Amino acid sequence: MTGTVVIAGGTGGLGSAVTAEFLGAGWRVVVPGRSEGALAALGVADGLETLVVDLGDPAGAAEVARVAGADAGAPVRALVNLVGGFASGARVHETPIEEFEAQLTLNLRPTYLVTQAVLPHLIAAGGGSITCTSSGSAVKPFSGAAGYITAKAGVLAFVDALAVEYAKDHIRVNAILPGTIDTAANRRARPNADTSTWSPPAQIATVLRLLAETPGVTGAHLPV
Repeated sequence: MTGTVVIAGGTGGLGSAVTAEFLGAGWRVVVPGRSEGALAALGVADGLETLVVDLGDPAGAAEVARVAGADAGAPVRALVNLVGGFASGARVHETPIEEFEAQLTLNLRPTYLVTQAVLPHLIAAGGGSITCTSSGSAVKPFSGAAGYITAKAGVLAFVDALAVEYAKDHIRVNAILPGTIDTAANRRARPNADTSTWSPPAQIATVLRLLAETPGVTGAHLPV
């Protein structure tokens, strides 16, 4: 077994593909979710452990780290942060501060808390990988989503800070910048869209696994 990976957000349209990718490569995979129903959709597999927690709560993040670190034969070697969400609407002068702050909370708080909780395990294991999910819009913005864009740019800054702070611990930290991901939810939301340029979840999942398994790459912002 390669080791343990925590996949925060491992139940969604992208997350389920990422979970399957790591399981297929022999990892022990720990996936937190907000409900038993969401986790049940992953099915049952050798090496898969799930738990119901709130990743916006420090206690929930700590419980994820505890479960991840419970198997001495498979030390924690990787964290994949997929939790986040998108909202768009009016321009800044027409958008209440609460909507702006909600995007910061959704896209930054769970990433920070889970990373904070898992880091001691990666240090104890002698190093590993953290990958966070930003967005192509963080570097190429569009109108009507200032909260989302700011939050995803914040993810990039967080990744850069982590890469510097934990380099001496041999922890590699990178970000992916996906465009529109070809999920069932996105197809329902945009039924008339041209999906030919959308990213298949399985391809992104492969990139995430390779980042976890390949030494020497850190501080990267990778479009996928």
